[in-house]
Amino acid sequence: MALYESEHTKFMREWMEKNPQELEEQAQGRALWWDKPAPTAEEARIIAAAKVPNKAYYYDAN
Repeated sequence: MALYESEHTKFMREWMEKNPQELEEQAQGRALWWDKPAPTAEEARIIAAAKVPNKAYYYDAN
C-alpha cells in the first residue's frame, strides 16, 4: 500500500535535494528565532519577580 505524499511535500523534498545549502540556512533561522539559551539565575529572578498572579475569575473586568 502506497502512502500519500502531497504535491508540496514532493516539491520540498526535491528542492532540498537540489539545494542542500538550505539546510544550513534553515538551521541559522531556527537558531535566530527559536533556539535561545536558558536564562541566567539573575534573569530568572527578574522574570519571576515580574509575574502578576491570575485573578480568581479570569473573565471578571474589575
